[in-house]
Amino acid sequence: MAARTKRNANANAREKVWGAAAADGQLSFAQRRSWGGPRARSGRKASPRAKVRHLARPRHAWWAPIHITLRRAKGLPSLRSERLHNELREAVRATKREDFRIVHYSVQADHVHMVVEAEDARALASGMKSFTIRAARRLNSRVLGGRRGSLWGDRYHRRDLGSPREVRNVLVYVNNNYLKHFEIVPDRVDPCSSAPWFTGWMQVFAPPPEPSPVALPQTWLLARGWHDNIRFIHVRELPRALRA
Repeated sequence: MAARTKRNANANAREKVWGAAAADGQLSFAQRRSWGGPRARSGRKASPRAKVRHLARPRHAWWAPIHITLRRAKGLPSLRSERLHNELREAVRATKREDFRIVHYSVQADHVHMVVEAEDARALASGMKSFTIRAARRLNSRVLGGRRGSLWGDRYHRRDLGSPREVRNVLVYVNNNYLKHFEIVPDRVDPCSSAPWFTGWMQVFAPPPEPSPVALPQTWLLARGWHDNIRFIHVRELPRALRA
């Protein structure tokens, strides 16, 4: 009881001292703290580009083509340089499996677009792993001077396509993506893509002499459903993102 009375007396005395100091315009010890706590521009800086969230991948239906976007790691040269694109094209060519197919692709400075088909979610994951590892090994060892580390800066972004309109829009976006980035070559399709082998152009182009690096489509949506023999793509058709 005596100890409790003494503690209460000390607390009352401190309150009187702090109260007097506040009345005189003085700040208490707790108010004089100048470090810690929230400060202007403190905390983790926001990334200039949001990364792909690590969520469970959605289920995949075998009949639905998939639009894939892969971004390269920071600090690497443009993937559209001749040597880097050549190695990426050969990685696409080598990634041919019974349950996974790369049907279209285009390479931009810091990312790659692909339209793929897969029998199921497991085949998609396995096929994408095969391509990303194969591409990283080829570029790191043959072009980037034996560089170590991941070639890719993030997980791939995936969008499943469920209608003819969606597929056609994505084919325009992938094959004519270089128009979005203002790398326009008159009267020519994008050489850093599978567009030279694409058979859905309104115009007639002679394909390159070498075999196509991409696989033939096997889903109805990619093989025929997107055009039904009448809605072909103009070589200068802009992606929807650029239309006024």
